[in-house]
Amino acid sequence: MRIELSTGTPAELARPAGVAQPTRGLVVFPDIMGLRPLFDDMCRRLADEQGWVVCAPEPFPGAEQLDVGDRLAAMAHASDERFRADAIAAADATGCEHVVAIGFCMGGMLAFKAAGTGRFDRTAGFYGMIRLPDDWRGPQHADALETLRAPDRCPVMAIIGTADPYTPEPDVEAAEAAGVEIVRYAGAEHGFVHDASRPAHRADDAADAWRRVLGFLRAE
Repeated sequence: MRIELSTGTPAELARPAGVAQPTRGLVVFPDIMGLRPLFDDMCRRLADEQGWVVCAPEPFPGAEQLDVGDRLAAMAHASDERFRADAIAAADATGCEHVVAIGFCMGGMLAFKAAGTGRFDRTAGFYGMIRLPDDWRGPQHADALETLRAPDRCPVMAIIGTADPYTPEPDVEAAEAAGVEIVRYAGAEHGFVHDASRPAHRADDAADAWRRVLGFLRAE
């Protein structure tokens, strides 16, 4: 169901069927196209399969009508302060003390940054940007690598396709040197996991990536 976070941002919230008191929450950071049926269905599936309360915040609140080109252009004006506030508000909306996070594409970058908020036990990014693309750079946000290098961040996993131009190998190596657990998929392109309608989708690799990430998030 759609809710409004304490920050005013719209979000999808899914509670697991038949679980009276879930003990873990999950925040899902969507890709740049934001909340849509793909992520509504993902939240419901993860809630029921894992027994977790799942919350996915809209990355462009108040501008949901923007097309992909305008969303890409808007990233230069993005604010880490707002992203962090929405991440914490989404975690709080689960009603759980222990919360983990995942994200996809741009949302993977947000999952990396959420690792430094102090609110999450673990985070995992699927092909999230480790360094900002040049045309995304702006005065109000920084490379995710700065958070990944912070000594007080939570444990982080990164799912990486080796043919993804948004996660070049030098960036991946820098994240790995910072202690991020990297899982590489040879020849996989950007977006190969979360949307089966995309030409880049690789069903076997996607299933393996989900297995690895969920195992990582369940660890104590």
